Amino acid sequence: MPDVRPLDLTAGAGELTAALVDIESVSGGEKALADAIEAALAPLPHLAVERDGEAVIARTRLGRPERVVIAGHIDTVPVAGNLPSRVEGDLIHGCGTSDMKSGVAVALRLAAGLPEPSRDVTYVFYDCEEVEAERNGLARLGRTRPELLAGDFAVLMEPTDGEIEGGCQGTLRAQITTRGRRAHSARSWFGVNAIHAVAPLLDRLAAYVPREPVVDGLTYHEGLNAVGITGGVAGNVIPDECVLTVNHRFAPDRSLEEARQHVREVFDGHEVRFTDGAPAARPGLTHPAAAAFAAAVGGTPRAKLGWTDVARFAALGIPAVNYGPGDPNLAHQQGEHASLSRIAECDRRMFAWLG
Repeated sequence: MPDVRPLDLTAGAGELTAALVDIESVSGGEKALADAIEAALAPLPHLAVERDGEAVIARTRLGRPERVVIAGHIDTVPVAGNLPSRVEGDLIHGCGTSDMKSGVAVALRLAAGLPEPSRDVTYVFYDCEEVEAERNGLARLGRTRPELLAGDFAVLMEPTDGEIEGGCQGTLRAQITTRGRRAHSARSWFGVNAIHAVAPLLDRLAAYVPREPVVDGLTYHEGLNAVGITGGVAGNVIPDECVLTVNHRFAPDRSLEEARQHVREVFDGHEVRFTDGAPAARPGLTHPAAAAFAAAVGGTPRAKLGWTDVARFAALGIPAVNYGPGDPNLAHQQGEHASLSRIAECDRRMFAWLG
């Protein structure tokens, strides 16, 4: 592994973003970056720093009446020929610039540059967000060290293009199975074609009208869509089974079980098996700490039309929002980049809120 230069937390947010991007940290390979973050934070006398696997947690201990959590994942999707970082005009290019090392850079500057913030702060830099849920570092901390995540309000610095995105939608996947009877395709009338039986289910999906509920003042847009279909035995056999996979994105006014029940109702009369699911999270913008954050940051909050780790904070009883300088539409792309002026503006607003 190449030598990693120490992180300068007094550098500008754009410069620090570049330094973070240039330390490759694909999910499962975050150790070098976690080491660099720990080494940069540990000497700061106003922070208590702990390491949990490849997650680094730094906390102020000022006895303030309110504690906020600022969290960001340090891993990226696999590199696609987009390292090291490079700057062209107002744009910084490179793997993780948008999702979400620019947000991590802002959080690190806050941790170093505000020894006496207006609220006590817990900074969480965690691993394995971009892979399967059981490896997620924030989920691990929630299971094994929930006291480290305790707070009145949380900001997850996911890319939001510099706008507050409240809560998140829930997601689930289900398999709907149709049954038939095998037969030789030359004598198909002796069988029942399970693939043909899927057609009415696809008609239901094509006619499905998703809800657009308003939750805590934010409008969410649900969806129920086919994302896969499998079936068939051989080129001369009428199939006796076909499996349709659907994905349901649901608003935070429904629990995971309520969303499952809705899918059962849509496919009433058919065999439904749920294979994956994660609950939604309400915006939490009515909480005083969240309202103060929104007032300091400005703009018009909008709904997060996707699932993020704010749901993990919600499960711990902590209202949370998504807010970061990256553009979510650029995440995971080979041409991923971020705006240096947007990073600087996010940095300024976060310092204003906590300073």
